[in-house]
Amino acid sequence: MKNLIVLFLIGICFFACKVEKKQVIESPKKQVSISKSDLETAVIYEANIRQYSSEGTFEEFTKDIPELKKLGVKIIWLMPVFPISETKRKATGGDDSKFVSELPKEEQSKYLGSYYAVSDFTKINPEFGTIEDFRALVKKAHDNGIYVILDWVPNHTGWDHTWLTTHKDFYTQNENGDVIHPKDTDWTDTADLNYENPNMRKQMISDMKHWIINENIDGFRCDVAGSVPTKFWQEAIPNLRAEKDIFMLAEAWEPELFKENLFDMGYAWDGHHLFNDLATGEKKVEDLEAYIKKTYTERYEKDDILMNFVTNHDENSWNGTITERMGEKAEMLTALSYVLPGMPLIYSGQEYDLKHRLKFFEKDSIPKIKGKSFTFLEKLGDIKNNNLALHGGKDKAAFEVLKSKENTFVLKRSKGNETLLYIANFSNELVKIDVLKKGVFKDVMKNTKVEITEIPLELAAFDYKILIQ
Repeated sequence: MKNLIVLFLIGICFFACKVEKKQVIESPKKQVSISKSDLETAVIYEANIRQYSSEGTFEEFTKDIPELKKLGVKIIWLMPVFPISETKRKATGGDDSKFVSELPKEEQSKYLGSYYAVSDFTKINPEFGTIEDFRALVKKAHDNGIYVILDWVPNHTGWDHTWLTTHKDFYTQNENGDVIHPKDTDWTDTADLNYENPNMRKQMISDMKHWIINENIDGFRCDVAGSVPTKFWQEAIPNLRAEKDIFMLAEAWEPELFKENLFDMGYAWDGHHLFNDLATGEKKVEDLEAYIKKTYTERYEKDDILMNFVTNHDENSWNGTITERMGEKAEMLTALSYVLPGMPLIYSGQEYDLKHRLKFFEKDSIPKIKGKSFTFLEKLGDIKNNNLALHGGKDKAAFEVLKSKENTFVLKRSKGNETLLYIANFSNELVKIDVLKKGVFKDVMKNTKVEITEIPLELAAFDYKILIQ
């Protein structure tokens, strides 16, 4: 009898252990905050949900998150996901911009407005799906080791925002007491916020916290962050980081925004404009060398991070595609955006050979066929993710511009026992380059061995190499 009781108790314990073990396996994985090591190796992806698929929904984008992981993406920046104001909704931009209400009624429904004219900072744009669809997107990203940051619009709201009726004092007003749009801009579909009002600042911080606390997002890309007083960021960011160690990206380049543990990363706008000018020949290699010296040794501190890019939503829609702006130098300049200190950006469609300007106020879509660009960005992502010499965060790999002949550029990056060379020919003819760094290297784009000796290295017109030792 005692033996039966013992066997019974053992059986209960065994069953309980199995149940407990099963519960542990099935418990959801908690997403940790973004780490400093992630910042060293990350690629960031700007997701334009409206245009990413023909459906323009969270659900369709979520399906492709594993594909983005193949590109080395570790951070997804979602363009604004909030409802868009109907009042003063824009149909066109530029000098001849028009509101939807100015157009014939039969045409009005196709104009969806600007993402940046937000009517409610705490709701989801029904055009993209439901809050449950948004949560599924965040979970899918987290399950793939990818962080999600929201595009936040702190400078202004759309004209439907409830604050305009409940808290008119939240807004900038003229001498007649009328709320105005942001000064010196054509953003007439938005109302300018008054940052002298402490209650407005408090509410803005509360709305940002909502997404951290309730929706587990990992940070923010802050639109025109430099147009918002720095004292607001000094108040807001510590409050937000008290909830979670978030990642903060400023659409700005002012060095003061990096200080006091404020923003982690800003825009390399000067570098982007230089890329465009290098493509057209308006700027030369000497200008690139001067930019590197000024940017990384004079203007910013060692642990500041810049986002390098050849395109984004503004550039694509208003200034042209990568091919339009950069022509035959597009690939070498995209590669350069990966090897310079900082973090490279991919914009929706770039990985699918996007060759047209995406409409900004209307529905459009990107091609979804893998071609040359996907393979190209996949290789660059692998190099960025897995090589010490391309660390670009707060503990960057060292960099040095090596002396080379006219119209050629040689950048050396190194960290630990790894060395990387980026060698580029900006001229339209074959050149022979005497590379000062000798040795045996791997050409990571072609997966071949290259030995650099006293014999000059040959590069065709607008060709480049990424060599790792």
